[in-house]
Amino acid sequence: MRLFGIGLEELLVILLICLLIFGASKLPEIGRALGKTIREFKKAMKEEDEEQKDKT
Repeated sequence: MRLFGIGLEELLVILLICLLIFGASKLPEIGRALGKTIREFKKAMKEEDEEQKDKT
């Protein structure tokens, strides 16, 4: 399985490093913040696409 060119082993190493740096109690908070950011970005991109369609 490849996600953004990253294999399973690399993904596990990244998650382990995050766990060591931030600790287990902070990871859910970081995940929520990241998810919210991604949702807002997608919403902004969708609105931009709709504005571009309206102009043409």
